[in-house]
Amino acid sequence: MPILFATVLIDLIGFGIIIPILPFLAPQLGGDAMDIALLLAIYSVFGGLCGPYWGKLSDQIGRKPVLLICLGGAGLSYIMLAYSTTLLTLFVSRIFAGIMAGNFGVASAMVADMSKPEERAKFMGIIGAAFGLGMVIGPFLGGVLAGPNGEFMVPALVAAGLSFAALIAGAIFLPESLTRAQREDQAEQRAASSKQSLLTMLKESGNTLLALQYFLNNSCHTAISYLFPLWVGHMLGWGAREVGMVFGAQGLAMAMLQAGLIGRLVTWLGELKLLLIGTSLMATGYVVAASADSAMVIVLAFFMIVSGGTVCTPVLNTLVAHRTPIHLRGRMLGTTSASAAWGRVFGPLAAGFALSTLGYHLSWLLGTAVALCMIAWVLGQMKANVSESQQNHP
Repeated sequence: MPILFATVLIDLIGFGIIIPILPFLAPQLGGDAMDIALLLAIYSVFGGLCGPYWGKLSDQIGRKPVLLICLGGAGLSYIMLAYSTTLLTLFVSRIFAGIMAGNFGVASAMVADMSKPEERAKFMGIIGAAFGLGMVIGPFLGGVLAGPNGEFMVPALVAAGLSFAALIAGAIFLPESLTRAQREDQAEQRAASSKQSLLTMLKESGNTLLALQYFLNNSCHTAISYLFPLWVGHMLGWGAREVGMVFGAQGLAMAMLQAGLIGRLVTWLGELKLLLIGTSLMATGYVVAASADSAMVIVLAFFMIVSGGTVCTPVLNTLVAHRTPIHLRGRMLGTTSASAAWGRVFGPLAAGFALSTLGYHLSWLLGTAVALCMIAWVLGQMKANVSESQQNHP
């Protein structure tokens, strides 16, 4: 597990390096504000389209080969970005990066394979912490490497180097979590299930609404990342420095929460109760944001929303792993990863549309409405569990 954590962390630092340079790279190549938004969205679009197929492939040939392919593809995409001379080649590099973005879903499947059911939430949280640390270290490193003149070749090449370093480390040290014997044992079931569409698989496994929670959670999570900088810039006159400090502090808190507390909280409360706390924290945070009139209040709201979403992600992964047979696990976690990617597309777009038509106040409350939909699902699951328990123990 430490090897998997290190591999994912190195790759995500490379991913994070690219984030602060994209908004400045597009104008250098003749792009405008809409091009910047499309560059940020198109990665998640293709990640959402391709995620299920990477997961399905990992069920067939093993997790490790697919993870290594995705790491190599990420490195190549950063090299393409480094040498982009036109807006078209920049878009091609981000599309290719999205196509190869199967890492996190496959890594989650590896965690599910390698952990006992009672430890799964803990280790899902640790892998989530790698994401949090990558989102702290990567953007900071990207800003430093870009320098005052907004240089993009050096950060992109460093990101490529990190992906290739993760590829080499994974190839040498990372064990395969789904052995050939396990794949052969599951071959007949996998062959039958491979003929099913994604919707049929979700329906028959009972995971349709569970997969939807990934979409809703990431919509809420990314909408705040869009609205918060605009609000503090408009209302408080903040710039990139202040926003970056808040994002960095929250990323560090996110990593500490996932690495140190998620497993203990699941053991103490159970998955559904902890998920209820996370979704309630998001809903409350959006209400607080709607009434914010100072830096302290809006930062508090930001921390509440992002922390709530941070709690939800590893718990959702744990629920999916518990409810999915091993021969479908890679495909299912690839599908939920794709659902999360579509949420990352929808969240900022919906927030932008709401802001332009409804203003800040109602945009925040729209986030509350989405979080309430998640709360309703969690309460329904808790009620169903109580009913099932009563039937089993009359």
